[in-house]
Amino acid sequence: NSAALSKQLSSIKALARGSDLEKAVATAVLVFYNAAGPDGRVSKGDAREILLAQFQTFTRGQESKPTYKEILADLGKDGDRRIAMEDFMLFIVGLTVTSDLLAEIQEARK
Repeated sequence: NSAALSKQLSSIKALARGSDLEKAVATAVLVFYNAAGPDGRVSKGDAREILLAQFQTFTRGQESKPTYKEILADLGKDGDRRIAMEDFMLFIVGLTVTSDLLAEIQEARK
């Protein structure tokens, strides 16, 4: 839930003066840890569901791209295997750099 996430972010005193990038990374970390179990990890299946639900703008229309297929296939294998936040962040980076949205973002800076 977006309101709960905003409240969590605002409770982190060090981020009061944080940059947009720092807040973006903190948001991704919070999304992960809000779904994580007591071991601080999520199942690959849960990670896949989180990314499909919360990263839709980046993943929409990417279904035919080999890298996208590879990432989602990896998350589909051993769906019960648990992954750490670091692995989750690597999946986010992988999906970001393969997304068509990246070109649009690059154009926005002009």
